[in-house]
Amino acid sequence: MATQPLIFRKGLDMKEAVAGELAAAYHSALVDEVRAGNYRHEKGRLTVHLAREFGFCYGVDRAVDYAYQAVARFPGRDVFLTGEIIHNPHVNNRLRAAGIRFLSDPAERARELGPDDVVIVPAFGITVEEMIDFMARGCTLVDTTCGSVLNVWKNVVRYAQDGFTAVIHGKVKHEETRATASQALKHPQGRYIVVLDRDDAAVVCEYIRHGGDREAFLARFAGAMSPDFNPDTDLAHVGCANQTTMLMSESLEIGEMVGAAMRDRYGDAVSTHFRAFDTICSATQERQDAVEALLGAEPVDLMIVVGGYNSSNTVNLARICASRVRTYHIADPACLLSAGQIRHRPVGAPSTVRADEVVTEGWLPAAGRVAVGLTAGASTPNNIVGQVIETIERYASA
Repeated sequence: MATQPLIFRKGLDMKEAVAGELAAAYHSALVDEVRAGNYRHEKGRLTVHLAREFGFCYGVDRAVDYAYQAVARFPGRDVFLTGEIIHNPHVNNRLRAAGIRFLSDPAERARELGPDDVVIVPAFGITVEEMIDFMARGCTLVDTTCGSVLNVWKNVVRYAQDGFTAVIHGKVKHEETRATASQALKHPQGRYIVVLDRDDAAVVCEYIRHGGDREAFLARFAGAMSPDFNPDTDLAHVGCANQTTMLMSESLEIGEMVGAAMRDRYGDAVSTHFRAFDTICSATQERQDAVEALLGAEPVDLMIVVGGYNSSNTVNLARICASRVRTYHIADPACLLSAGQIRHRPVGAPSTVRADEVVTEGWLPAAGRVAVGLTAGASTPNNIVGQVIETIERYASA
């Protein structure tokens, strides 16, 4: 008889055992000093203004903590991650060094897992099908899915139960969006469609109002909607949701666009056809609000945004900053090549890896006082932020 798989969702009782290792890997005394100094760091001609909310959020901190606990709890057993635990190469490489293997790595993709294996579910979550498969194999599961993501899933499932199509603002290839979309299919009447931006949303809204070319609609959203999606019937009842790390203002605008289209189509009966709820995670919103506040309060010469290039929340922080001031999105301190050169991801480029980096000259003013604004995505640890501050300081003093 098959045994029920063991699933850990509230820690593994090894927090104290790994606390020292986590502090050594990710803590920064300099960042603590900057916080204590009203988020301001001055040295010579340089002033660094640090956003008041930045870096590791609770969900990321918890996920990384659980990964280290899993290694400590199951010595001698193979421990796997389904993919990147968060979108930060520094953190993922440290986990590899700690002995955790990534099922997304080419060498591991064909591996047949079984009851002796430990599988860590990342903060983004995984699809319903993937979870069922791991459970069927009897793997021990360490589920670090973020609570904000779980909240979205709860509402998407409710949409499906009530026959509403989930209109998900997100990136269709992002792990979180794929997992969220799978939740809509838990019920036979469940449907979903993923919209990337306002342009996608405008197409959906036009179809809601007036119908249109069904085949053209299906071609545009191929791979971004549930199987057998029919816009003529599946857009009659819709509920908005989003990937939790998207740009808050854009998600809210898309929700308003869809709501307006449904009101135009159904008039006074709109309440029986349209639902919406706020699914931006609080940490994402706090970091976006913090850079807005920094830019509103401090005259900075440039902004540095630190985080993985495939990190949605980091990309959106860079978008906010770039709308106000010269901005450089860097992956890590090594991108600060010299006082004259910086390697960075162009703001607005598709989320990707280092292949699309560019090198820009003259990023740091060569003389006179300089004010640098600094923030970091929710998957960027404090030690990386501290190293960036130290590197900027060194170049400004040269």
